[in-house]
Amino acid sequence: MRSQFVRVLALCAGLALLTAACGKYSISNLRATQAFQTANEQYKKADWKAAIPEYTRAVTLNPDLGYAYFFLGNCYDNLYKPTKKGEPDNDQNLTKAVENYKLAIDKLKVAKEPQAAKILKLSFEYLIAAYGSEKLNDIEKAVPIAQELINAEPNEPTNYQALGKLYEENGRYDEAEGMFKKAIEVKQNDPLAYEVLAGYYNRQGEFEQQMASLEKRAEMEPNNPEAWHAMGPYYSDKALKDTKLSRDQAKQYVLKGLEAEDKALKINPDYFEALAFKNIMLRQQANYEKDPAVQKRLLAEADTIKAKAEEIRKRNTADAAAGTAAKKKTK
Repeated sequence: MRSQFVRVLALCAGLALLTAACGKYSISNLRATQAFQTANEQYKKADWKAAIPEYTRAVTLNPDLGYAYFFLGNCYDNLYKPTKKGEPDNDQNLTKAVENYKLAIDKLKVAKEPQAAKILKLSFEYLIAAYGSEKLNDIEKAVPIAQELINAEPNEPTNYQALGKLYEENGRYDEAEGMFKKAIEVKQNDPLAYEVLAGYYNRQGEFEQQMASLEKRAEMEPNNPEAWHAMGPYYSDKALKDTKLSRDQAKQYVLKGLEAEDKALKINPDYFEALAFKNIMLRQQANYEKDPAVQKRLLAEADTIKAKAEEIRKRNTADAAAGTAAKKKTK
C-alpha cells in the first residue's frame, strides 16, 4: 500500500499547473485550480478528509478536471477500511471511490495533457482493485474494466497481470495462469513478467513451474545477482520442509540452490544475502552426506562463508552509519 501511495504522490507534482489550461483561464477554472492545489497539499500529508472538500470544490467549479476526480476517488478509497466492511459509512467511502474513478476515466480519455495517460491508467487500476476480493468482491464488474484497459494498452504486461490476479482471487486458476502467461507473450524480454508468473506458481504450490520461471528470469538478466539469489531460498526451504522428499531428492534441491547462489556470488562476491544462504545450504548439504570427511569439509567451508558474511554485514552497517552522520552534518 505504501508503494502505491508513493507512486500516486509522485504524480501530484506539476498537475496543478496543467489544470489552469482547462477552461481558458476563466474565473471558475482559476478557482478550481486553487482548490486543486490546496487539496493536493492535504493529499501529500495523507489527510484524506481535509482533501475531499477541496477536490469536490475543484470538480464543481471545473467538471472537466479529470485529475481531481481520480484523487477525490482515491481519498475515499483510502478512508475505506476492510475491517469495517458492512458499516454503512465505511462502505459509502468505497461507493464514492468507484463513482469518482469512473468519472476520472470518462474525463481523462479525451484529455490532451501529458500526464493524462498516467492518471487514466491509475484510475483503471484502482477501479479494478476496488472490485477485487478485499473490497467489493465483484469480479463480473471488474473483468470488463480490466479488458478495456487491455484493449487500450495491448502491449502492457501489467494489464494482463491485473486481470490474472482477479481471476486468481476468484478461483479461476486456468484463466489466471493464461493471463500471467499472456503478459510474457506481449513483452517477452521483460524479466519481471517471469517473476510475477513465478509468484503465481508459488501461491499455487507448483514448485517446479515456479523455479522454471525464476530460472528463465535469471537467464534474461544474467548479470543481476539478485535474480540468481532469488532461487536459493526456495530450494533451501523445499529441501527443509517437504517431508515427502527422499534424502537424495532433498540433497539435489540443496545443490541446485547452491549452484544459484554461486552464480550470484560470481557476479558480486560481496553479496551478503547470497553468502548468508550459501552458508545455510552448505550445512544442509552436510546433513545429507554420509562421508564424515565430506561433512567436515562442507562445514569448514560454511564457517568461512559465515565469517565473510558477518564481516560484510559489519562493514555495511558502518557505511550506513557513516552516511547517516554525513547527512546530519550537511543539515
